Amino acid sequence: MKKLLLFALCAFISHASISQIIYEEFNSSKLGESRRLKIQLPRNYDSNVEKKYPIVLVLDADYLFEPVAGNVDYFSYWEDMPESIVVGIMQGDSRYDDCAYDDNTFMPGEKGAKFFEFIGMELLPYIDGKYRTAKFIIGVGHDFTANFLNYYLFKDPPLLNGYINLSPDMAPMMEDRLIERIPKIPGKIFYYVATGTDDIKGLMEAAEDLNSRLSGLKSNSFSYYYDNFDGATHYSLGGRGIPNALEKIFSVYRPISKKEYNEVLLKMDTPIHQYLLDKYKVIEDLFGITNNIRVNDFIATATAAEKKSQWESLREIATLAKRQYPNTVLGDYYLGRYYEETGEPKKAMKIYQGAYDKEEVDFITIDKLLDRADKIKSDFGY
Repeated sequence: MKKLLLFALCAFISHASISQIIYEEFNSSKLGESRRLKIQLPRNYDSNVEKKYPIVLVLDADYLFEPVAGNVDYFSYWEDMPESIVVGIMQGDSRYDDCAYDDNTFMPGEKGAKFFEFIGMELLPYIDGKYRTAKFIIGVGHDFTANFLNYYLFKDPPLLNGYINLSPDMAPMMEDRLIERIPKIPGKIFYYVATGTDDIKGLMEAAEDLNSRLSGLKSNSFSYYYDNFDGATHYSLGGRGIPNALEKIFSVYRPISKKEYNEVLLKMDTPIHQYLLDKYKVIEDLFGITNNIRVNDFIATATAAEKKSQWESLREIATLAKRQYPNTVLGDYYLGRYYEETGEPKKAMKIYQGAYDKEEVDFITIDKLLDRADKIKSDFGY
């Protein structure tokens, strides 16, 4: 019995710490029928009651949902992208009708127009109303459904902020329309196209042509990425394109890397603390989420400030760290270092000593702080 209870407890803990998958039947008045949805909520969604999450909308969810949801969960676990709500629409054979376009205008027609309104006027408002969502949406589609997502670029403002086009099968005139439309969009747009050398020949050639045209666009608000995977087929390219797209779109979100530390922070002549503030302001503006600054980023910028002897920046970083992580030694350590280097060792000693009952962070241990306090006391005879 004890073993059974222990197993049940472990299973409960394990279930609570992984992403939640929800299946729903959504009754659409626009379509005049119900649609099957698959929704993945982030880990600990229920416990983080103040947190808001971007949306990743997946068409062709019958086979694209799992690779997208798995990558979103993996990347967000390692903080390479924000935790996100993944919403998949099961389509099956209806994908052709869903994505149908008019033979004259090449814009959504008949059931395609209804499906267009279903997503924009029913599904996404429903998700916004039921879950805690941030104002950032990425769409993922494959061939016909990839083309369909592009229609949302022509709304003012565009419904989606990011477009992941896997081997897109573009409607006639779509390329010309994109070239004309994209420079006119004032807000930030992320746009990714993937094909493979073993993709369907016509689609690969069309993707290469689209790439040559999009890569020449001049727009500060348009971030464009392209991959042509060696040996990838029409279906296998998704397994390589999805993680590449997420990595590129959310590159600014990632923690400060060793390369960024060496090639950016250590070469800065401007205040390093401002770089830290700007990084998180960009994250807030782009993705609609407000997070505490990561401990890793505090340490990276503070260490760079020390090496560059930017003591005022170090003080700013320490003050912000004390505000965001008041129960840890993080801010106390760097504030003490500031006072040490600016000629006030007695203040530094008291700060180190005052943090003896706080939580340790990374290499900053209580022993480290007390050792620094003892050294100051010995050197200056306090």
